[in-house]
Amino acid sequence: MVRFDRREVSVQMDYLNVPQASSKGGTEAVTARNVYKLVAVSLGLLCVLQAALNISLRLTTLHSDSKKEEIATDATCTNSTQETEELKRKISTIDSYGRKGWVYFLSSLYYISSTTRTWFGSRADCLRRGADLVVINSREEQNFVVKFNKLLWIGLKEQEGTWKWVDGSQLKTSYWASNEPNNYEGAKEDCVQIRFHEIN
Repeated sequence: MVRFDRREVSVQMDYLNVPQASSKGGTEAVTARNVYKLVAVSLGLLCVLQAALNISLRLTTLHSDSKKEEIATDATCTNSTQETEELKRKISTIDSYGRKGWVYFLSSLYYISSTTRTWFGSRADCLRRGADLVVINSREEQNFVVKFNKLLWIGLKEQEGTWKWVDGSQLKTSYWASNEPNNYEGAKEDCVQIRFHEIN
């Protein structure tokens, strides 16, 4: 049998592992504040990371653009150097031909021989020199040729009733006296000689 004694017992509590009712709301507030701090710090870190990526991308783009400009500048310098060398070569060529009696006009070189020859002999002489009889393509070119005040064979010849230049093109426009060529004094003119007084 068990016996109960009813006396009042007083117990002192120094430590009890049960949260008190008044402190329960404070713990939830501390936990919520910690979550907000964690979210704020995370967002801050993401912003810093985004800024670093933007700076890195901009630097990469600037470096790429400056590299492209450097390549373009190098290409331009190379082209300019090549063009300069080409011009020097052309000037040297023109100068060397000039010392041999050739005359430069409108991007072409002309040689006026002091020896009198037939049309065929003159053309053969031109071909030996790496050239041909002149093909007159403009009034300026004809005026230039006439300034030599000589009878000059030009690269125009009759072939089977058609006047053709030595380059194979047909005579379309002429800048000399009208009705020329005209079989002067009954001579059959198959080749053309230009005279200094025949300017229109």
